[in-house]
Amino acid sequence: MSLDTTAGKLADLRARLEKAQDPGSERARAKRDEAGRTTPRQRINRLLDPGSFVEIGALGRTPDEPDAPYSDGVVTGYGRIDGRPVAVYAHDKTVYGGSVGVTFGRKVCEVMDMAIKIGCPVIGIQDSGGARIQDAVTSLAMYSEIARRQLPLSGRSPQISIMMGKSAGGAVYAPVTTDFVIAVDGEAEMYVTGPAVIKEVTGEVITSADLGGARQQEKNGNVSYVATDEEDAFNYVHDLLARLPLTCHDPGPEYAAPSDEEVADATALDTFMPDDTNAGYDMHDLLVQLFDDSDIQEIQPGYAPNIITAFARVDGKSVGVVASQPIESAGCIDADAADKAARFIRICDAYNIPLVFIVDTPGYLPGVQQEEVGLIHRGAKLAFALVEATVPKVSLIVRKAYGGAYAVMGSKNLTGDINLAWPTAQIAVMGSAAAVVMIQGKQLDAAPPEQRDYLKKIFMDFYDENMTSPYVAAERGYIDAMIEPNQSRIALRQALRQLETKREQDLPKKHTISPM
Repeated sequence: MSLDTTAGKLADLRARLEKAQDPGSERARAKRDEAGRTTPRQRINRLLDPGSFVEIGALGRTPDEPDAPYSDGVVTGYGRIDGRPVAVYAHDKTVYGGSVGVTFGRKVCEVMDMAIKIGCPVIGIQDSGGARIQDAVTSLAMYSEIARRQLPLSGRSPQISIMMGKSAGGAVYAPVTTDFVIAVDGEAEMYVTGPAVIKEVTGEVITSADLGGARQQEKNGNVSYVATDEEDAFNYVHDLLARLPLTCHDPGPEYAAPSDEEVADATALDTFMPDDTNAGYDMHDLLVQLFDDSDIQEIQPGYAPNIITAFARVDGKSVGVVASQPIESAGCIDADAADKAARFIRICDAYNIPLVFIVDTPGYLPGVQQEEVGLIHRGAKLAFALVEATVPKVSLIVRKAYGGAYAVMGSKNLTGDINLAWPTAQIAVMGSAAAVVMIQGKQLDAAPPEQRDYLKKIFMDFYDENMTSPYVAAERGYIDAMIEPNQSRIALRQALRQLETKREQDLPKKHTISPM
């Protein structure tokens, strides 16, 4: 059909758009289909509300190459999730291996610029071979252009990365700069340099899965959540967005919540805490009883499990939860836990999500290894993030709150707004076992061996009764209210209502300087 006619031109457009739907080579598409992997458009359509995807740049391709495939390795556009706007892009591994070229970069920058203008989340479905080597500096320039746009978005609109395949080099720096990284188990691999380059340069031999698999990168602290499959990944993202605002200037979503009467008397909590102060319990079992419902979304569950960071709801509104986990390292805060909690606090503060601390920690984790990995400056980051946060901060001490860990878990002295405590709370510089060594060590050494255990017990009992009692803290004004456990749900609700109009302004300056 002649291109001189309108009908011919229309047919030509339709043919081009049809070709652009799945533009990879026949070999690349067959390899993808054989592996049972979905196309980028299938992934986007599964993520977004049905029929809401509006694509841009479908006919984009490498300039001055007549046979270059359409899309240039990435599908970009806009759509909606639960009726709310999002910008989205998905790498296409069948076109140049999903590597970044000039048109690829411009397309991604276009949707990021639009997200900055209109104020909406950006979701990247990552499956990239990294820089397009044959494009040389142009590819690097496009990586930098994409990275540059992450800064104005950071803390303004949520940025989420879904790792669906191998991502190497610059293709991992952009995702880990976003707020959340979701990696599909068995599919996602992330590394700066792959096994072949490592072997060539250092002589080390390792498989790509061992080097950068989802579970390994979760342990390295680079992943927010490891999904079992694509479906699980998309569901996690939906749940995440249901807890976040479109921008830091917008209110977060609100949901139906139990009435005050329904939460006023949570009697099961009265028998929750074990009588033995050293007995372990799973903090998850407590969290599901404290908030609106059991729908609690944990962030980085596989990293530093001795501290829990999660989203929950109080009064139908999102809260960020930072909770000790007594069955992991007795709930001590180590360097990894401090990093994890500090970053989560900053995410919540950026998006105006109140913080709730559930405290049962015997302190920072002692040990040579912890000192070697920088517990001093990494532990300080947690205190720094807490003080820097201006959102409402409520702390509930359910058992141990010792030493510096007491301070950084939302204490009033480090800018916590409201501190509550159960009668089972223990607040002190250290526990009685450590205190007896520090205070009575010489006297015990001088005592007859057969009396040492008896004397040690007398001192520890005295210390627990007089030095760790929560009433000492309450008398001095460090605890706002001692409450019965059954009152916890209504007390958290009342505290957050009280703080709803809280506003804080920092002193005028350019920015803070975080610890080393």
